[in-house]
Amino acid sequence: MTVTIAEELLLLAYSEEEGRQLIGGIQLDPALGGAILAELAAAGRVELADDKVTVKDPAPLGDEELDAALARMAEDGKARKPAWWVQRLQSGKLRWRLLTRLAESGVLAEERRKVLGIFPTTRWPESDPQVEADVRERVTAVLAGAEPDQRTATLIAIMYAAKLDLKAFPGADRGRVKEIAEGEWAGQAVAKTISAITAAVILTTTTAATVAATS
Repeated sequence: MTVTIAEELLLLAYSEEEGRQLIGGIQLDPALGGAILAELAAAGRVELADDKVTVKDPAPLGDEELDAALARMAEDGKARKPAWWVQRLQSGKLRWRLLTRLAESGVLAEERRKVLGIFPTTRWPESDPQVEADVRERVTAVLAGAEPDQRTATLIAIMYAAKLDLKAFPGADRGRVKEIAEGEWAGQAVAKTISAITAAVILTTTTAATVAATS
């Protein structure tokens, strides 16, 4: 089945059997917002001009989440910093919608239960492990030295920004991860846009963590 880069990121961000998050929402949610924005850039729908993101082509891609984000940006009609859009696109609601969509398609299972019989919690173990296995195979090959395609390079860059690579691929060479994250594996314009988006994810994550620590 076809999944978005944000959904690939989400599959890697949850443990396969227990369905628990490997990183906190402070890191994961901006990464998902960044992944949506990065996929729009990779598809030629948005671009970076004077360090700001603008809509290049408002034509829908046929994915509900991507098209909703693109329509929102087109309606706004302003050139804005990548961090501005990462902040607006990220949310726990986006994460929940993507998890629910993966569950409805049979990739994940939604398991609701109560901790100590009182506190509700939801786990998302895998129902169809092949989807994540395919993603892992692509990423592992690239981290081992294979030439990355644009999609895999973008996924690795977003993982790096959220520090998810440390959890999802603990044995990976950090230097290789950084090389992919900072490399120009797409056309120059697209690579520049995605680089700005990953920097925005780092900024948003760091700012949120600082606010949480001082609250």
